[in-house]
Amino acid sequence: MARRVAPVARHGKLPRRSAWSTLGKFVASSLAVLLVSASAVVAWAVTDVVQTAPEGVTLAGETPGQVIPDINSIEGGANILVIGSDSREGQGDGYGQHETATLNDVTMLVHIAEDHSNATVVSFPRDMYVPIPSCPKVDEDGKPTGEYHYAMSSQKINTSLSYGGMACTVLTVEALTGLDIQYAAMVQFNGVIALSNAIGGVEVCLAQSIKDPKTDLDLPAGNVSLKGKDALQFLRTRHGVSDGSDLGRISNQQLFLSALVRDLKSAETLTNPVKLYSIAKVASANVTFSQSLNNINTMVGLAKSVSEIPTDKITFVQYPNYYQGDGVAPLTSDAETLMDAIKADKNLSVTGGTGGSIPKDGETDGTEPPETTEPTETPDPDATDETDDGTVELPDSIHGQNASEVTCADGNGR
Repeated sequence: MARRVAPVARHGKLPRRSAWSTLGKFVASSLAVLLVSASAVVAWAVTDVVQTAPEGVTLAGETPGQVIPDINSIEGGANILVIGSDSREGQGDGYGQHETATLNDVTMLVHIAEDHSNATVVSFPRDMYVPIPSCPKVDEDGKPTGEYHYAMSSQKINTSLSYGGMACTVLTVEALTGLDIQYAAMVQFNGVIALSNAIGGVEVCLAQSIKDPKTDLDLPAGNVSLKGKDALQFLRTRHGVSDGSDLGRISNQQLFLSALVRDLKSAETLTNPVKLYSIAKVASANVTFSQSLNNINTMVGLAKSVSEIPTDKITFVQYPNYYQGDGVAPLTSDAETLMDAIKADKNLSVTGGTGGSIPKDGETDGTEPPETTEPTETPDPDATDETDDGTVELPDSIHGQNASEVTCADGNGR
């Protein structure tokens, strides 16, 4: 029987591949890999930060361990209290003599408008006398014990941190301003250094050189990029500014933060998730957060909300005050004007100058020193100036600037 020979398989003519088609597929696949890689980096960053973040501090009314839902840009407005502690605990050498009490020498309230059209940052002078409400006692880890401190009618605001921890500082600012504060964060010296390094430094303008042996700061006049310890000491220095006061230091801090906002926006850092999560990771290791803010997506969501606000709609102001004894006291009538405008989500216009720094064009900003005694004139409740676009022009007792204004620190020129 003859063997059957299997037929030879006939292949159709293969289509000739175009070089452009091959390149296109390569590019498409490469882009897909890059997108997946970027997503993987973000996912890794989120997981890494969440796993390494320490437990947050519980504010009054918060539920410990409450889970915050994942978000992108936050919905609605927000109030965030940022606290700078002078505690040297765990910070190493190089910061001067250790204080026996832990003080909140920097207290700033960040208000984001409901529609994200503007934001205001209010700085409270550390030596301002204010009422301190009854605050929950906390243990060594910052957790409430269930007991409460007595209220005090008048103490410097920077004692609230040592009195009842971060939660007490929040309650104090809430009582003073009438605002509900949902989020809070506290940073020490080394945290400022780490964060300034993470963002790559901030370029500021110095009208005169700054030399301050108390903080070991020596900066030349002109444009200077500040990061690391130089950034920290610039924010701390009092003796390096022209009037040597805490109020002058606030002006330096507002100048620095205005420059920071401009840098972050120009580099599109606030819209880049990888950059944001990278900075958030550094923050989680160096900043103490309230429970409400101890969530990576909450941090990024707040940052994205700020990214939506034009630079000239982000305003830094100093809480109005006048000299009293060894400190200052709230200028009540002008403070009410300020807080009413903030509660109404109004964009603000500063008419009273910066309070210390100098416009880069060299022209005077018209700043006047605070009154030495409490004003006796009764303010006109209908005297608030509001422009056609709804911007509120603040009384000239309120100093500050918006983030679009480039100003120069008025150093001591030594």
